[in-house]
Amino acid sequence: RVEATTPVSDASNPDIPGWQDFAKSAEEAGIDSLLISFSRAEPDPMLLACALGQETRKLKFIVAFRSGLMQPAAFVQQANTLSGLIGGRVSLNTVAGSSSAEQKGYGDFLAHDDRYARAGEFLAACNAFWGGDGPVDFEGRHYQVEGGTIFTRFQSADRQAPEMYVSGHSDAAQDLAAQRGSCWLRVIDTPVALEKCVRAMRARGREVCLRLCIVCRATREEAVSVIDGLMNDEELNRIEPRFPVRDDSQMYREAADPENSAWRGERIWTGFTPRFGPVWTTLVGTPDELAASFLDYKRIGVSQFIISGWPETEEVQIFGREVVPRVRALEQLEKAA
Repeated sequence: RVEATTPVSDASNPDIPGWQDFAKSAEEAGIDSLLISFSRAEPDPMLLACALGQETRKLKFIVAFRSGLMQPAAFVQQANTLSGLIGGRVSLNTVAGSSSAEQKGYGDFLAHDDRYARAGEFLAACNAFWGGDGPVDFEGRHYQVEGGTIFTRFQSADRQAPEMYVSGHSDAAQDLAAQRGSCWLRVIDTPVALEKCVRAMRARGREVCLRLCIVCRATREEAVSVIDGLMNDEELNRIEPRFPVRDDSQMYREAADPENSAWRGERIWTGFTPRFGPVWTTLVGTPDELAASFLDYKRIGVSQFIISGWPETEEVQIFGREVVPRVRALEQLEKAA
């Protein structure tokens, strides 16, 4: 949440009752997974996933991590332990880092492309552990492992290793996703703008997941009025913008471009992205309009979506109740055609 970036915000501290309520609402709405992000403004995502996993039964957790802050063997041990504690409901999201100041605060001084090169080594070493073919010997520029063995195995009914989401818009991020990940995660844009890069990633054998917010209401006028309310919200407008804090990310640079208009087509609103970042890119419309949009993205090869909304719990309930059934109905109509 945006308010978590302020030093005095309660959002930076654990809120088990609030998180449990949201997680249970998401599970009841039919949501498959929750992304738990990583930053200095938030509690540790591994511990949070473990806590919420104890209170849910089917909901999965995509746990974000920074590959440069831990050795591969220790990270695999931690992820494998989490999988055992919550029944294998674990995926991972590797983030190379978007803020040089934040990275330095964690003791990481590498430049952007060097961080992605290191992340490639990190995931190669992790995959060697998850491969389970005996002790791991690994020699790289950033990591060395000799005779590495983790006896705690990754526990899942259908996977030997966690699904690995790789975030970013740069060429380095896309190459890392294709070489070491299972899914490329990027911010939503119009289908026309995304079609070429999505098809290229699918041709490299990887899934594509879009990150977005939604505002869904019974009429378009109601949905746009929510946007107008956000733009005039005094509390949101008092929050300091996140730029130039995220100074080392192509994704954030694109979002901060003053040449970008507030609307991309009829349904994508970007009014808050220059202040708060690209994950505030918002799909706006009625349940029918949003369902049709999700099918448009599916047609170009997008297979997953990570969605936020306002207010958080209310929007996830609207999505589960109004949008998901319409998406399924449209899918059935396409199959029958």
